[in-house]
Amino acid sequence: MKILAELASQPTSIQSVYGWHAAERLFVNRRYQRKLVWTLEEKQKLVESILRKYPIPAILLAEKDDGSGHLEIIDGLQRLNAIISFIEGAFALTDGRIFDISSFPTAKARLEAGNFKSLDVKSTITTAEVTAILDYSLAFSVMRKATDGEVDDVFDRINSYGHRLSDQERRQSGIQNDFSELVRKVASKLRGDGSPTIMPLRMMPEVSIDLPMMKHGYDVKADSVFWCKQGILRATDLRDSMDEQCIADIAASIVSGAVLERSKDALDDLYVRDSEPAEQLLGALKVYGAEKFADEFFYCIEQIEKVCSAGGQDEKLRNIIFEERNTNAFPAVFTVIIIAFHEMFIKEKSEIADFKKIKENLTNLTRRIDTSRRATAADERQKNINTIKGIISPCFVKSDQSSKIYSDHKALDVDDYIRRSNMELANYELKQGVLALDANREINVDLLNRVVATICAIANNGPDRVGRVLIGVADKPEHTAKIVELDGVQPRNVGGRDVVGVAREAKALGISLEDYHGIIRKHIAASNLSEPLKSQVLSSIDFNAYYGLGLIIISVPAQAELSYYNDEVYWREGDNTKKADTAKLIASIGQRF
Repeated sequence: MKILAELASQPTSIQSVYGWHAAERLFVNRRYQRKLVWTLEEKQKLVESILRKYPIPAILLAEKDDGSGHLEIIDGLQRLNAIISFIEGAFALTDGRIFDISSFPTAKARLEAGNFKSLDVKSTITTAEVTAILDYSLAFSVMRKATDGEVDDVFDRINSYGHRLSDQERRQSGIQNDFSELVRKVASKLRGDGSPTIMPLRMMPEVSIDLPMMKHGYDVKADSVFWCKQGILRATDLRDSMDEQCIADIAASIVSGAVLERSKDALDDLYVRDSEPAEQLLGALKVYGAEKFADEFFYCIEQIEKVCSAGGQDEKLRNIIFEERNTNAFPAVFTVIIIAFHEMFIKEKSEIADFKKIKENLTNLTRRIDTSRRATAADERQKNINTIKGIISPCFVKSDQSSKIYSDHKALDVDDYIRRSNMELANYELKQGVLALDANREINVDLLNRVVATICAIANNGPDRVGRVLIGVADKPEHTAKIVELDGVQPRNVGGRDVVGVAREAKALGISLEDYHGIIRKHIAASNLSEPLKSQVLSSIDFNAYYGLGLIIISVPAQAELSYYNDEVYWREGDNTKKADTAKLIASIGQRF
């Protein structure tokens, strides 16, 4: 058997590894890597082992043959994150002491530059202990010139040696195909941790789940994620990717046209490379369409959320369907509920006419469907689906909802854009509105000009890069406070950003939302933005009602050539828009195309 990748042993000090991190050479591939899941105790034990000079397992990296110098983490993600986050003061040892960042110039410079925040703890480890950590030699094995297939195969084999992954993590990491990618993308979007497939290690806390009792400071708060908010899953279930298992079950049942038996073996079979069930599902998915399923799934989620909040009282789905209050997860029952809704929307071509009545009809649902072990069989699950359809169908009316189901920028899409703006800084821009935040409430022409310049800058990110400008989202607490004072709105927080909407500004101007939308369109149309960018942007400006707040979404499509505004070239440095002021810089930006 021919071995294609080269395997090199590379002992490296932690100080050098932190240098890789600072230079953004360490990357994570989310096609197979799980989230950060180590507990505080596990991180503390690892650091204590290093201080005691105990050996720790080797870390496996892959160096791609693309000249980038990027090192993709195959095995050792949790260990590397624990070491780097300790150096950056993210957690203390069991005795309450943190790393002395002032003793390590590289970390100190990054702290002063605002690259991370450290715990406000005065007690630090000694200089000798800092040296012991930085000098500690980590054992690395590096796969050089590795193909994606080799990396996938190695990761699969590593995680078949033990039971470190949950069943669904093992399934998803074991094979990369259209179905596993669909499940990953849908789950990621619904959790609110949408991100690039390959991302720097530093971004992992932004896409990892913070459990209520752990409080690691990760950005995805379990209690605010749909699955936990509605009581469908516990926070620990979410950490173990039970949401992806649930989505896989739903997707396979809908795409194949036949409800799947609810069992470990049935799901396992769908993830076995070249197996008959897997090939049949992939064939069905190719015909059905991954994007079509995703649109339908998210539409069903939005409608179920509207049911839960109907009647002016927002209730957990769990509290609606169970007669007695409990804390039990119910993924099996949720699966048949969402498939029933899906059949009403898609097969029956109907829409909900009375959300409050559906909520009443679903009350104590578990008394009317079979929740015993027998209900895991495919035919019994379909019986439950039919029962639920019978319960909710009186609240539907015939109406083809295709234009809404398959439209761009649903509420979940908007949430995804806002969260991604924290990670893909160069591709997204958030603006609270177009009016000055003072008593006069006049249109801020300079701000509109900056929006156009930003559109140009985003377009110049590169030929395969798309981006968006969202108007109606405040990214500074002081702006939110001022808007609440001036307009009396109730903002909706998403990923640390406050959606304040633009309906308030239309009201302040005494105009319709259509006319407000027209102000922005006319300004862009009258601008000296180069073609074809101007025409493409004008055709893509969209208004989203977004929970009554209203948002303007300006999509910036990928361009094939350099774009200009007022005959100047603009570019993005992080989340800042800048004018290219030297011939060398303009030439460098132009080389992207």
